[in-house]
Amino acid sequence: MELLKKRIKQDGKCFDGGILKVDSFINHQMDPILMKSIAVEFVKRFATYPVNKIITIEASGIAPAIMLGYLLEIPVVFVKKKSPKTMENMLTTTVHSFTKDRDYTVCISNDYLTPKDNVVFIDDFLANGNAALGILDLIEKAGANLIGMGFVIEKSFQEGGQILRDKNIKVESLAQIDSLDNCTIKFKE
Repeated sequence: MELLKKRIKQDGKCFDGGILKVDSFINHQMDPILMKSIAVEFVKRFATYPVNKIITIEASGIAPAIMLGYLLEIPVVFVKKKSPKTMENMLTTTVHSFTKDRDYTVCISNDYLTPKDNVVFIDDFLANGNAALGILDLIEKAGANLIGMGFVIEKSFQEGGQILRDKNIKVESLAQIDSLDNCTIKFKE
C-alpha cells in the first residue's frame, strides 16, 4: 500500500533495537483518512471470505478494526488487557508485549467469540507474533474459525510473520519493513 509506505517514510521514526514509531498517524494521534484507506485495503483482501466478526486487541488495533467493521458492516470485538469484574464467560490467555517487555493476561467474553464466528484479526503491528498467537489461542478456545490476520505494518525481519505463515494462516500485511538497520526504514520488495 503505497500511501501507507509514503507516510511511514515521511512521519515514522526509527529507534535502536528495531523500534518503529508511528504514533503521529497510526497509534496515538490517528489520521482518519489514512485509517479509512487502510480499511479499504483490508476490505479488498478479506471481503470474499465469509467473515462475520473482526477481532483485535487493545488498544492500537481498535482504529483499523472498527473502520474495517464499519465498511463490512459486521461487529468488532477487542480483547482486553485487564479483566473487568463484570465480564461473564471469560476466556483468557497470556501475551508478552515486545514494546513494554511484560506479560499480560488478556481476555474476551465467550459471549462475543463463539463457534459460529468466522473472524479476521486486525492489529497495527506484526513483529514477534506474540499478540497474534495469543489471539489464535483465544479463537481456538472459543471454537471460532480464523479466516486470516491483517496487519497495518509487518516487521519482516522479526519472526512473527513466518511463525503465522508456517501455521498456514492467511497473513495480510499492508506495509512490510525489511530492515530498520542504522535507523533507516527499508521496505520489503
